[in-house]
Amino acid sequence: MSLRRAAIVAPIRTAVGKFGGTLSPLTAGELGAVILKALVERTKIDPARVDDVVFSQGYGNGEAPAIGHWSWLAAGLPLEVPGYQLDRRCGSGLQAVVNAAMMVQTGMSDVVVAGGVESMSNVEHYSTDIRGGVRAGNLTLHDRLTRGRLMSQPIERFGVISGMIETAENLAKDYGITREAADAYAVRSHQRAAAAWKKGLFDDELVPVSVPQRKGDPIIFDHDEGYRADASLESLGRLKPLEGGVVTAGNASQQNDAAAACLVVAEDKLDELGLEPIAWYHSAAAAGCDPARMGIGPVPAVERLFAKNGLGWDDIDLVELNEAFAPQVLAVLKGWGWSDDDSRLDMLNVNGSGISLGHPIGATGGRILANLTRELVRREGRFGLETMCIGGGQGIAAIFERAV
Repeated sequence: MSLRRAAIVAPIRTAVGKFGGTLSPLTAGELGAVILKALVERTKIDPARVDDVVFSQGYGNGEAPAIGHWSWLAAGLPLEVPGYQLDRRCGSGLQAVVNAAMMVQTGMSDVVVAGGVESMSNVEHYSTDIRGGVRAGNLTLHDRLTRGRLMSQPIERFGVISGMIETAENLAKDYGITREAADAYAVRSHQRAAAAWKKGLFDDELVPVSVPQRKGDPIIFDHDEGYRADASLESLGRLKPLEGGVVTAGNASQQNDAAAACLVVAEDKLDELGLEPIAWYHSAAAAGCDPARMGIGPVPAVERLFAKNGLGWDDIDLVELNEAFAPQVLAVLKGWGWSDDDSRLDMLNVNGSGISLGHPIGATGGRILANLTRELVRREGRFGLETMCIGGGQGIAAIFERAV
């Protein structure tokens, strides 16, 4: 059996909200419903033709189980369409697209919705003490956000890793990344995001969200609210390191709320459905690494990807490396063998990324894809690489080819 080509159609996203910001009144399930309804409206597809919904979420819970299906139903879409949820932590959104593409390539499905959602503002506190009853003593409530980072690896094997900041500090030491270099990279990210917004480079990918208010009419949220147009070395330099090293709130990714989605469609069904692809799924790979240095994950993932598909850096026209932390990005570039003045930096994160635009875990992969594919079109490039590190010690990478 030969594999069918999987087309990427209409990748879209909401604007990214700050932690506790404008999108916080909406739960993850509700945000997912917003983006799914918008995808159906934008593509004009008969929703009954969708075979499955693959949605990612880094902080899933009992409020919207199997969130791909939950949000599909919440959007008022056909009961007959199934859906599920996956979690590869920071790589979840990209993994959702990869899963959908494999379903299409193998003939299991013709049309799959792939995407992801996160409402970090609404991640709950939970307890593991109550099920058996508490007769005396204290009851512990865990913040799932921080607990998930602490428990991202088996402590029995790897010991306690205090969180993702510690892993970034380890890379800063391993690769000689200075505070000044980290801040300079962060300024670059904020400046590129601000310039992209000024040029309207996000307009086509964005879906406005109507956010209910306690008093008065809903407000329309349609602008990323985390980037700092006035970021400078001076302003970032005033921030104190979070753990006494190089990572600060200014050179790290944010906690965010957002949703993203696209259609992944079999090539031989495009004309029948009246759909126009923006890109083709090409290939993907994931790799594991030391949990204490999880940020280096894109290095082995890209190495494995190039070994599988026969491509190399000379074939790549755009690179989207999610910015978990500035020192993590700079360490990955050194791991790839890029120099400080490498010409390839001109194709890296050209419109900003996690530091400036935010990192809504389950939605990040789709957010990146929405901009990467449109930027490939603008530049008339052929191959775009999307890659990210993953808490717990993984990396993932995928290549998309512009549809011509």
